[in-house]
Amino acid sequence: MSLSIRPAQRSDAAQILAFITELAEYERARHEVIASTADIERSLFDEAGSVSSLICERDGMAIGFAVYFTSYSTWLGRHGIYLEDLYITPEQRGGGAGRALLQHIAREAVRTGCGRLEWSVLDWNTPAIGFYEAVGAQAQDEWIKYRLEGERLQSFAEGRTPQAD
Repeated sequence: MSLSIRPAQRSDAAQILAFITELAEYERARHEVIASTADIERSLFDEAGSVSSLICERDGMAIGFAVYFTSYSTWLGRHGIYLEDLYITPEQRGGGAGRALLQHIAREAVRTGCGRLEWSVLDWNTPAIGFYEAVGAQAQDEWIKYRLEGERLQSFAEGRTPQAD
C-alpha cells in the first residue's frame, strides 16, 4: 500500500474539518469545535502566516492530517515548529502513517534550521504518549500550559478581570 504526504490544498478544507472533528471526539472535546469549513479555508489558505497543513494519503485516500506553525525560542535564538494537530484515522493507525507524518515535519524543521519541534498531548492519551516516546520525544513535565480564550480573553484584553469558575 502506497503512503504519501502532500501539502493540503483549499479543496481539502472539508476533509481537514472532518479530521479535526474526529480528533476532538477522541479527545472528549467535540463540543469545543466551532470551526467551519470556511474558517479552515480562510485560516489555512487565505491568511498570510506561518501555518502549514499536510494531508497523509494511503493509496490516494486521505487517512490523516497535520497542522503546524512556526514558533520562536528566545533561549535558542531560533525558530521552531509547534505541531497543533496530528491525526490518523483509527483504522489506519499502527501502519506507519503517523510516524511518516511526524518525520515529514521533523525534516522540515531540520531543513529550515529550527531549534525544536514541540507539541502537547493529553495526559490520559497513553497510545499517543507511547508513540511519541518511541520516536525519542521527551515530556516537558516542568512546564504548565495556560490558556486564555473566549470571554476570559475578551475580558482581559479589555482590562476587566475575568470571573473565576
